[in-house]
Amino acid sequence: MDECPDRDVRVTINEDTVSLLNYNESGLIPAIVLDIGTNRPLMLAYMNRESLGVSLREGRTCFYSRSRKKLWRKGETSGNTQTIVRISADCEYNSLLVEVIPDGPACHTGEYSCFFNALYDNNTSPAFSLGTLYDIVKARKAERPDGSYTTYLFDKGLEKIAKKVGEESAEVIIASIKQNRDELIYETADLCYHMLVLLCEAGIEPAAIVNELDRRHTKNG
Repeated sequence: MDECPDRDVRVTINEDTVSLLNYNESGLIPAIVLDIGTNRPLMLAYMNRESLGVSLREGRTCFYSRSRKKLWRKGETSGNTQTIVRISADCEYNSLLVEVIPDGPACHTGEYSCFFNALYDNNTSPAFSLGTLYDIVKARKAERPDGSYTTYLFDKGLEKIAKKVGEESAEVIIASIKQNRDELIYETADLCYHMLVLLCEAGIEPAAIVNELDRRHTKNG
């Protein structure tokens, strides 16, 4: 089949690649799930031929549970679904890389990713992203360390946070009218930070915004 009729017509499935996949003696193939927005690994799960077929048809991840011995669609109970952007096989067709737009945490513990138990870290300057900043904001909300401005915002509550978003929006407008590049960058950064605090207070992951933008992009072609 060249196209998946249940999804956008631009979605194509390479049947030659599908036919070359090497499943293990249990009929399973490991699938590494990657957040395409942050380029961070989310989880490792397994697919069989049936769950891969469901994933290809529906455009959302579906796996095979080795413990329950049945198919399970990611998010069927938690609501934390994963919209598939791309699936690739490795050089020997022994494993899959599933690039997704996640809508909520990937891990059953509530963590963004299942990979949060550090073993070794030689990275003295980790890459920064809005995703990592959001993780910090979430930690501040949970831990409420003294002296933190983020703690102050969460302690004050939604009304204060929303007012700050309004103030920072006005600052961005003023900077843009003044055509002051440095000021516009500075104020936009402030706005982005306060927007992340607002999203966190509302319990909304940034991935939900990316998902909505992708939906509009797909709808509008």
